[in-house]
Amino acid sequence: MTEKQVLDLMSELGALHQGHFLLSSGRHSDTYFQCARILQFPELARELGAAMADLFNETPCDLVVSPALGGILVGHEVARALGRRFVFSERKDGEMMIRRGFEIVGGEKVIIAEDVVTRGTSLLEVVAAVEAAGGEVTGLTSIIDRTSGDVELPLPLWSLAKVKVETWAADDCPLCKQGVEVVKPGSRGN
Repeated sequence: MTEKQVLDLMSELGALHQGHFLLSSGRHSDTYFQCARILQFPELARELGAAMADLFNETPCDLVVSPALGGILVGHEVARALGRRFVFSERKDGEMMIRRGFEIVGGEKVIIAEDVVTRGTSLLEVVAAVEAAGGEVTGLTSIIDRTSGDVELPLPLWSLAKVKVETWAADDCPLCKQGVEVVKPGSRGN
């Protein structure tokens, strides 16, 4: 699946929004990607997961891990395409961890899959949780990379689409200064 195809799907299925958004990172943006709008269609979710898995044909992998909530569907599909086990991480008392009886066997090679990466906060928290559980992160992937290359990650982020979208600190947001109402569409903290 090409970058253009992914972005066309986002537009066609109402997954690309324009407005004034409070992102999970705490930053503001005029653009928001709601990948759940695409992932609600199982066949599209399967295609996206397979395309992401194809990025890791030469990468050792025993397990795919994704952060709850946004990454669960895409991570599951990446794991399906790779023929590997899948677990998800989630926050408890503000800390990302592997829970629900999921285990990472010491030394398991892990690919972390996410829907959208903006500042890399969730991705880095999942890396820490995987390493704390004894896993070794061998790959990072997302449907959308909107980091603009400004985020330092422990490994390259392989994504189906890289999109440059501006973000602002709340006190420097031009949309706030114009009085445009902010919407918080993400899952973190809700």
